[in-house]
Amino acid sequence: MNRKKPKGANRFLRLVDGGEREVARILTLITAVVISAALIQLVISLGSKLLTGSEATWLGDDLIKVLGDLLTVLIALEVLQNITSYLRRHVVQIELVLVTALTAVARKVIVLPSGAENKPQLLVGLGIAVVSLSAAYWLVKRANATPTRVSLGLDRSGPHDAIDGAASEDDLRH
Repeated sequence: MNRKKPKGANRFLRLVDGGEREVARILTLITAVVISAALIQLVISLGSKLLTGSEATWLGDDLIKVLGDLLTVLIALEVLQNITSYLRRHVVQIELVLVTALTAVARKVIVLPSGAENKPQLLVGLGIAVVSLSAAYWLVKRANATPTRVSLGLDRSGPHDAIDGAASEDDLRH
């Protein structure tokens, strides 16, 4: 039995949907500004170090800071991609969210200050975060794999893939 929704409910849902889109657009604009500012700051910082010819030790804290800044820009780009993907498809892509989170945890590990080895709770927490996010990503990728490729043992991470991504006759026989 089909029941019609009242006109008011449809109007309300359209209003909520429109408001959600506007918030996502504003977030996209803010994220683009943040990315631009971070990129400009990174270029200026790196350029000044290169042009001044300072005796910067590129294997020490300066390198870690530059890598941290690069990863910060990358994380911001991934967040922007999450928002624009949501705007286009109206679906949160969990793989993208997990990759962004993994990148953020990796950045945290890379920029750990010296002396962090004396904080075992922090290290254990970061380790648990990495393992949990990696396992979640693996599970999502496995769940999104086509059932025939998984049942045949031919998902993309397997060594039995043909060059063009299709299963060869030998693979199907085994």
